[in-house]
Amino acid sequence: MSKFTWFTGRGPALTQQQLRRRDALSAPAPLDERPLHQQRFVVLDLETTGLNMRRDQVLAIGAVVIDNGAIDFAEQFECTLHRADHQASASTLIHGIAPSEVARGVEPAEALLDFMEFVGSSPLLAFHAEFDQRMLARALRQSLGYRLQHSFFDVAEIAPLLCPQSRIRQGGLDEWVAEFGLQVHQRHNASADALVTAELALMLFSKARRQGIDSLCELERQLASQRRRQHAM
Repeated sequence: MSKFTWFTGRGPALTQQQLRRRDALSAPAPLDERPLHQQRFVVLDLETTGLNMRRDQVLAIGAVVIDNGAIDFAEQFECTLHRADHQASASTLIHGIAPSEVARGVEPAEALLDFMEFVGSSPLLAFHAEFDQRMLARALRQSLGYRLQHSFFDVAEIAPLLCPQSRIRQGGLDEWVAEFGLQVHQRHNASADALVTAELALMLFSKARRQGIDSLCELERQLASQRRRQHAM
C-alpha cells in the first residue's frame, strides 16, 4: 500500500511545497539484525489535549535521538502545535502548556512535516507507545494525508520483558525510573519525558545485550513471544 492516504472529497489543504516535502519523506527502514548499539532510534513523547485517541489532539512533540548506543544531544526536536480553538484543561495544565503558547504554535502540517523529516527512516520508541503511535498516526492522516508505517517499540513493554525479577508489571514511567535509580530533574513536558525515556531505553538495551537480545528483529521476536504467553494466561 502507499504510505499516503488519499482522501475523497476535501482533504488536507497543503501548499505545493508541503506536498513536495510530504512526497519526499523517507520510507521506514525494515527491522534488521544489526546490533542495537548500531541503530538510530527516535524517542518521542506527545502532549495532547486529553487521552481520547479519537477526539483529542496533539499539542506538543518532544523527541531525542539514540544513535550508536548513546543519546545524541545535537539531535533534539521540540515543537508546540498551533490549535486555534484550544482551551486550558486539567491535562494541559499538568504539562504546563499555556493557551498563549498554543496560539503561537507552529501550524500542524508544518510541525508534522518537520518532525517526520527529523525521524527519517528510523524506528520509534515511546513509553506506552500505543497511545503516541495512534495519536501521531491520526494527526498525520488528518493534517498531511500521510499513513504512518514506522515501527514503534514500547519501552513499557520492553522493561518487564528484560526485568522479570521486578515486581513492576504494569507500571508507569516514574516506577521504572525509580527502579533503575535514574535522576530526573524535570517531568511532564514532552522533551523531558522523551529524554528520560531514552535514558531508560539505553539501560534496557544494555540488559538486552547481556541476555543475548542484540537486534531489533530478536527484540521483536521476544516481545511477540511475551505477548503470546500473556494472551494464553
